[in-house]
Amino acid sequence: MTDVVRKICSWAANDNGLYLRYHNEQWGVPVFDDTTLFEMITLEGAQAGLSWITILKRRDSYRAAFDGFVPAVVANYSEEKVKTLLNDSGIIRNRLKIRSAINNASQFLKIQDEFGSFSSYLWKFVNGEPIVNTFKTFSEIPASTELSDAISRDMKKRGFTFFGTTICYAFMQAVGIVNDHTIDCFRHKEIAERY
Repeated sequence: MTDVVRKICSWAANDNGLYLRYHNEQWGVPVFDDTTLFEMITLEGAQAGLSWITILKRRDSYRAAFDGFVPAVVANYSEEKVKTLLNDSGIIRNRLKIRSAINNASQFLKIQDEFGSFSSYLWKFVNGEPIVNTFKTFSEIPASTELSDAISRDMKKRGFTFFGTTICYAFMQAVGIVNDHTIDCFRHKEIAERY
């Protein structure tokens, strides 16, 4: 009997480490937990101008440096904490990105107050249902959409930074607002059937 080889998205196919685990376990899976949503907003913002693997390799360091991504804690970071973060070699030491994370934590808390949770706010854009795309190849997947334009625009209006439409779309893919696994990937069907 031969082993069945599962097809996966081309961007993860040549990896047997972090990318593959991220692809197989997290990417495209709908997230409703506010702490995880804040983590992904922060990491996607940190990734701007860099490769995603650069951030994945530092994810554990980010979790430690940013106190588990608890928005109420991050929103109250002092100048002393900013200096500590700027000296932390485990994260991207970019002053603008660090300050953005702190600012975004404050805006995140305001949305929680207004909507009961950030998850409620975010998922209302798709009426609580993930968008299941049917792309055949990775090259068909857009960098942004009208929906990412709308979410990004609304969040920027609410004071978020480092959250343009391209970052927003990557965030939407990461937290399962859209299922962008190609249709030949085993995760496309698994996620679509589960959610």
